[in-house]
Amino acid sequence: MNIDSEVAPFVVRHDEDRFLAPVSFLNGRFDLKISGRDTGGALCVIDTIRLGRGGPPLHLHHEQDEWFFVEEGRFLFQIGDQAYDLGPGDSIFGPRKISHAFVNRSETGRLMVAFQPAGTMEAFFSGGSPHPLSEEFKILSRQHGMEVVGPPLRAD
Repeated sequence: MNIDSEVAPFVVRHDEDRFLAPVSFLNGRFDLKISGRDTGGALCVIDTIRLGRGGPPLHLHHEQDEWFFVEEGRFLFQIGDQAYDLGPGDSIFGPRKISHAFVNRSETGRLMVAFQPAGTMEAFFSGGSPHPLSEEFKILSRQHGMEVVGPPLRAD
């Protein structure tokens, strides 16, 4: 994947979306910071502002690695069979084909999330916000190269 030489440098301000079109998904607001369109599909970065406890169901990506950076709040992550408690400034890497999930343990929290390669994650998050335990969520996930393999983590 080559970066399009036509893409010029750009700035995305704090609390803004790359295209000024933030998305509501699960329990938060998602601001796209770097689009797959900017990187020839190599990378997608999203700043997620979590507006309550909760998170996605246990899932895996068939073709993408995922990296998380905790900006605010406390999060519990599960990568494979291991649990990790992360706070501000901590990051964790979730390799492709390894199940993972996280839960916001704070009333509010903020995670920067990177997907490599970008795949169709932007379209996934724009596909509505079905309940994470619904069949609709599982179908949406499969359409974008993921498999739901378990329930969301509990915040307690």
